[in-house]
Amino acid sequence: MKSVARQLLRWISLVGPGLFCLGFTIGTGSVTSMVKSGSMYGTQLLWVLAISAFFTWVMTHAYGRFAIETGDTAIHGVRTRLRGGKWWASLLIAGLVVSQWISLSSILNITSNAVKEVICLCVPGVSEGTAYWIVLVTAICIAGVVWLLLNIGTYSMFEKILSVLVTLMGLSFIISLFIELPDPVMVASGLLPSLPSDPNTRLFVAAFVGTTMSSPTFVIRPLIIKSKGWKKGDERTQKIDAMTSAALTFIISASIMLCAASVLFTRGISVEKVLDMIYVLQPLAGRFAVALFVVGLLSAGLSSIFPIMMLAPELISDYRAGQMQTGTRLFKCLTAIAVLAGLVIPVLGTSPVITQVASQVTLVFVLPLVILLMLILINKREVMGDARPGWGFNILMVLALFFACVVSYTGVVALGKLL
Repeated sequence: MKSVARQLLRWISLVGPGLFCLGFTIGTGSVTSMVKSGSMYGTQLLWVLAISAFFTWVMTHAYGRFAIETGDTAIHGVRTRLRGGKWWASLLIAGLVVSQWISLSSILNITSNAVKEVICLCVPGVSEGTAYWIVLVTAICIAGVVWLLLNIGTYSMFEKILSVLVTLMGLSFIISLFIELPDPVMVASGLLPSLPSDPNTRLFVAAFVGTTMSSPTFVIRPLIIKSKGWKKGDERTQKIDAMTSAALTFIISASIMLCAASVLFTRGISVEKVLDMIYVLQPLAGRFAVALFVVGLLSAGLSSIFPIMMLAPELISDYRAGQMQTGTRLFKCLTAIAVLAGLVIPVLGTSPVITQVASQVTLVFVLPLVILLMLILINKREVMGDARPGWGFNILMVLALFFACVVSYTGVVALGKLL
């Protein structure tokens, strides 16, 4: 048993950066988008998820390869190694921070609404005004606790917390999937490209890509690799980490969608409120499904809140010095501003499910720039030397860029119709 435990700890330490970045990728946005889509369309959009996960591996590996070969980070590399780099780096920071703060606000909203709905189940007759304050106070408490942990902890502490949260979240849905297995024919048909006739389809396609090909995941990766101490000689470790992160992204997201397709879609159950999603876990937990789902949703939310709140100070530290700096006055101020930004949607009291899906769409708008800048950097001889990628990997990056541009346009159209 001790040897097994040691091997498990060694594996966790090996894929630490991948699990940390998985916090950006897998969260309440993924849970909500996958459950809502699975309940509405079954597995018909599974192929979109598969393509997104594949290109996630391409870009995760590209950014990791740049970090290993140059010892540099993404924002700092753009600023110092590209013509007009200061402007490109500033634009990149602005786009990433704005989109992630919108996502943070929707995450706090949906997790707080989950807590509110549980309280309303236990205490019938809670008024609408009281329910609003329950959501707002819960959001303030969650954001406040995360802010305190961020300002007293270290990277290794964050990594351990996120590893546990992501594991809890993933296992609950994967186990549910094996309890109520979906029809293999339905799964196979979902891998064949087709689109439902529903007018909301574009919204879900953009949300899928936004929550899977998460731009901050790619940009932050070199910074975390540098903090981890990986350098030349760790190429194989970096490759394994990139593959593991992308594979887990697909496995966890697909498990959630397949659970929803198998449990909700086949029974015609619609997801309108947060706790409507508990039916996904009923085959596993029965009458304890509410408790397990709320724990899973909070785990998903926290696994995203931690890295999102750190994003602005991390990117500015990257711009200035090319390294992660925590515990500084700037770090405390920017994480506090992130808390205030995160409370906007809970204060407004908007619908948690549709807001969560829509917020994921905003993540795709900066994605083409994230891919394009790395495509240029990784092919510069003076930057990468003989470690530049071959034509095969370059084709994959170009395809990822084309895919991102198409989905960004789709997202603009979808949001335009929603608004």
